[in-house]
Amino acid sequence: MPGPASPSPASPPHVVVVGGGIAGLAAAHSLLLARPEWAVTVLESSHQTGGKLRLGEVAGQRVDLGAESLLFRRLEAVDLARAVGLGGDVVHPSATAAAIWSRGHLQPLPPTVLGVPTTESLNATPSVLSARGRRRARLEKSLPAPHLGTDVAVGRLVARRLGAEVRDRLVEPLLGGVYAGRSDELSLAATMPQLWRELQNGGGGLLAAADRVRAQSPRSPATAPSPVFAGIVGGVGRLAEAVAHDVVRRGGVVRCSAAVRALEKTTTGWRVVVGAAAHPHEVLADAVVVAAPAVPAARLLSPVTPVAGAELGGIEYASMAIVTLAFRARDVTTELTGSGFLVPPIEGRAVKASTYSSRKWSWLAADLMVARCSLGRHRDEAELHRDDGELAAVATADLRDATGIGAPLVDALVTRWGGALPQYAVGHLDRVQRIRSAVDAVPGLAVCGAAFDGLGVAAVVASSAQAATQVIEHLDRPRQ
Repeated sequence: MPGPASPSPASPPHVVVVGGGIAGLAAAHSLLLARPEWAVTVLESSHQTGGKLRLGEVAGQRVDLGAESLLFRRLEAVDLARAVGLGGDVVHPSATAAAIWSRGHLQPLPPTVLGVPTTESLNATPSVLSARGRRRARLEKSLPAPHLGTDVAVGRLVARRLGAEVRDRLVEPLLGGVYAGRSDELSLAATMPQLWRELQNGGGGLLAAADRVRAQSPRSPATAPSPVFAGIVGGVGRLAEAVAHDVVRRGGVVRCSAAVRALEKTTTGWRVVVGAAAHPHEVLADAVVVAAPAVPAARLLSPVTPVAGAELGGIEYASMAIVTLAFRARDVTTELTGSGFLVPPIEGRAVKASTYSSRKWSWLAADLMVARCSLGRHRDEAELHRDDGELAAVATADLRDATGIGAPLVDALVTRWGGALPQYAVGHLDRVQRIRSAVDAVPGLAVCGAAFDGLGVAAVVASSAQAATQVIEHLDRPRQ
């Protein structure tokens, strides 16, 4: 972040941040941390901030309804939590080992790189893959190294190199759990950057590249694997609440139910049109950070930078639902192991993933067994047309079939996330570069959010810091 600005007798700059999800809140926080004298206004169209970081209650227990963990091997989100006073509440999961629900059984998830197996995982017993599938995957060692001059679809490359079973039973559930997408359409370069780099630079095929990536996993001085994920006591949703509070404490303004209708470039800065069409009002700004999802961002940016608008409009999104289920702990006689399970789409189940929240997070009430089930996948969202009661019943039935839980359900809560997850299609990184180049050509404009460099909270916070730095560098330049 640039150093302190030189004092100026002029009014301090005013920056408007469009979008009050964690991207917009983090951008506002970065701006005020670096330039506490500046005026910063966050405008959020909905009635609450936080975006995909949201808290709710099931059976009287406060739980996350959206994102529930932070990547700990990338510290941007954890550092933000510490900066807003939540450092003492950062915790690690009590259970991390996941399973795959395949062919009617829960099988341990073998070592993979987002589903791409390692040589070790092909020898695991029991295995998600059949003996035939493992033999087919091992044949990849005898194939010439792939020549990847341009981006490719993960699923297509995996099926060609390792066989369709590896794609269907491992890659699909892992990528589906993160992106709710289809591996035959998702970008290798964008979704698996480490693997992409190893394939380009390290030689060999997918198995060799996956072996090298796994070998690079950080380790503590005691040689034990360092934690991959972290959470926050009371839920990750607290992070958004704390950042919003800290933005206001530092002098920023956070407004909800303030939909931005248009952005207009002026000779001195920006005119931001806010509110209903019948009664709009204007907010003047020296710079604007657009932290909205790709679709509304495209609408706002198209008149200002048509290239960025068109590219943003080309990013597709998947809708999904989270069904949070609660049982009395004393009624659950089935022994649950690990943190949950993933479901290959080839199984034909409604649920694509389930998390045993009570096993994963020790801060949850001991008298409840709380589980989350995820439903919905890109272009396969028919299940989401069911009403809440039906969706909860379907999720409960799948959870019972997978785990054997026979306890009566105490409570259920359905949270629908329409158009929630951007799809990183083949060529996504090139698309992002074109967007950023177009935005960079417009003075006083920056963008950030999950549509660019990663869906995780850490990646989103990093993009917010980048946008804040861009705005600061622009406004710190001497005016001509």
